[in-house]
Amino acid sequence: MILVTGATGTVGREVVRRLPAHLGVRIMARDPGRVSGADPTTEVVHGDFADPKSLVGALRGVSAVFLVTNQVGDDDVRFIQAARSAGARHVVKLSAAAVADSGAQDLITRWQRRNEDLLCGSGMEWTLLRPRSFMSNSLSWAASIRSDGVVRALYGSSANSCVDPRDIADVAVRALTEEGHAGRVHTLTGPEAVTAVEQTACLAELLGRPLRCEELDPQQMRTALRERYPSAVVEALMESAERQREGAKAQVETGVPALLGRPAGSFRRWATDHLGAFAVV
Repeated sequence: MILVTGATGTVGREVVRRLPAHLGVRIMARDPGRVSGADPTTEVVHGDFADPKSLVGALRGVSAVFLVTNQVGDDDVRFIQAARSAGARHVVKLSAAAVADSGAQDLITRWQRRNEDLLCGSGMEWTLLRPRSFMSNSLSWAASIRSDGVVRALYGSSANSCVDPRDIADVAVRALTEEGHAGRVHTLTGPEAVTAVEQTACLAELLGRPLRCEELDPQQMRTALRERYPSAVVEALMESAERQREGAKAQVETGVPALLGRPAGSFRRWATDHLGAFAVV
C-alpha cells in the first residue's frame, strides 16, 4: 500500500493522477472531499498531521509514503514517528533545493533541513526530492495579468531554474514504485534559469497581448506577502528572494532528464498547458 499526503496540493495531486491504482493507493487528507483526480478504487481517508490518532489509521498496512508538509512546525516529527511505529518501509519526502546551499539560513530552509535529518535518522528507507521553485508559482500573477496586463515581482531580472511540478510528480512516482531510490537525493530543476521578465514575455507571446513586468521594491513585496503569511515566514521568503538576486537559484541540474530519460519541461510548455488561468474570459 502506498500512502500519499498533500494530495490536494500542487505536486501531490499530480502524484495521485500518475500512481497505478493496482498497486494499492491510499490518500490522506484533512478534508477528503477536496481530493480530485484519483482513480475510483483509490482509498481516501481523513488524516491530520496534528492528530496522531488519525495518522495511525492512515498508515495502517502502508509500505511506502509520499510525504509533503508545508507548515513550519512539528508535522514531520509526528508523522515520521507514526510511520516508523506503523512499519512503513520507505518514505519519499518533498523537500527543497535550498537545503543543500550552506548560504541559505532562512527559517523555512532550516526547518526543511531538520525534517530531512529526522527522516534520514528514522531507520526507515528514505528518498529526498529537492526541487527548485515551482513553475506554477507564476499562477500568483494570474489575477493582475487578467485585470491589468501586469506581472508584479520582486527582482524581476533575477533568474530561477524553476521546475514543472509534473516533472516532480513523475520522479516521485518512480521513487515510490521502483527499486534503487532508497538513500538517494534527487535535485530537480527545469531546463534553464528564467527571470520574471522572461516569463512575462513568454506569457505575453502565448496570450497574444502586451504584458509588462512591474518590479516591486522590497517593502512593497513585504507588505504584499504579509497579507498571506505570518511575519516569520514573510522574512524567510524575503531572505530567499535575496539569495535568488545573488544568483543562488540559477543552477540547472540534470536530475529530471537523468531520472526520466527525457528533457525537463520548459516554462513555455508549462505556460501553454495552463494558459487558461491567465486568459481574460
